Amino acid sequence: MQRYSKSLIRNAALVCVLWAALPHNAYAATSEPTEEQIDSAPCMAAVTANDDDKIIAICDSLTSNEKAPKADRVKALIARGAAYDHKDQIDRAIGEYDVALRLDPTLADIFNVRGELFRRKGDRPHALADFGAAIKLNPNHPAAKANYKSLAFELERLGALIAVNNRPSFNCAAARRPVEKAICADPELANLDREINAVNTKVVRQAARDNPRAGRAMQREQDDFVARRNAEFGRGDYDLQKVMRERLDHLMAIVSR
Repeated sequence: MQRYSKSLIRNAALVCVLWAALPHNAYAATSEPTEEQIDSAPCMAAVTANDDDKIIAICDSLTSNEKAPKADRVKALIARGAAYDHKDQIDRAIGEYDVALRLDPTLADIFNVRGELFRRKGDRPHALADFGAAIKLNPNHPAAKANYKSLAFELERLGALIAVNNRPSFNCAAARRPVEKAICADPELANLDREINAVNTKVVRQAARDNPRAGRAMQREQDDFVARRNAEFGRGDYDLQKVMRERLDHLMAIVSR
C-alpha cells in the first residue's frame, strides 16, 4: 500500500476540490461546439480512484490537447502534478503546475502547492515568490501565510548564519567548562549552539510582547536546558549533539506557530 505524507494527501484532496469547483467549458471562447469532442470522464475516473499511473497516462489526452476546454486542461494538469508529486518527481510536478498557472493565474492554492515543491527541492527564492503570489490572490490563505512566514524566517536565519559560521553564541577564548570547550572544538556543535541561542532570543521576545511573565518563563526554560547540558555532559550515555538538535527543533516549532 502506498503511504503519502500529510502534504501529499492534502494536495490530492485539493485536486478533487478544484476539479469540482472549475466548471466544464468555463473558459470556452464561444458557445459554438468544437470540431471534436474531448471526453474528460476517463481522466476524472482516474482522479477519483487516486490511481497515479492512470492519471499520468490518461489525463495526458487533455493536458496536451489545445482544443480541449481550458477548464478541463487545468484540472488535468493539476491532477497530473499531484500524481507526479506522489511519485516524488518534483520537477515534473512543477512543470504541470507551471502550465496550469499559465492557463489560469488566479489559482492561489496551486501557487502555494508549487511553492511547497520548490521549497522541497531547495529553491527557496521561487518558493517564497509562489507563497507571496498565493497571498496576493487570497490574503487570508492560511497555508500560504504560514509557509511564507516560516520560509522568510528560515532565509533570515540562514543569512545571519553565514556571517558567523562555525562560531558558537559565546566567546571560546573565555570557555572554561568541558562542554563549552567541546562545542568550540566542533563546528557542527558550534553552529547548533548559535542557532539555539538565536531562535531562543526570538521566542523570548515574541512571548514577552504579549506577556512579560511568559517571556521570563521561556528564558528560564532555556537556562534550565543549559544547566542540564552542563551537568550531564561527560556521562557515558549523553549525546550532546542529539540533545542540542532536539532543543533547536523544539524552539523552531514554537517560533513557527
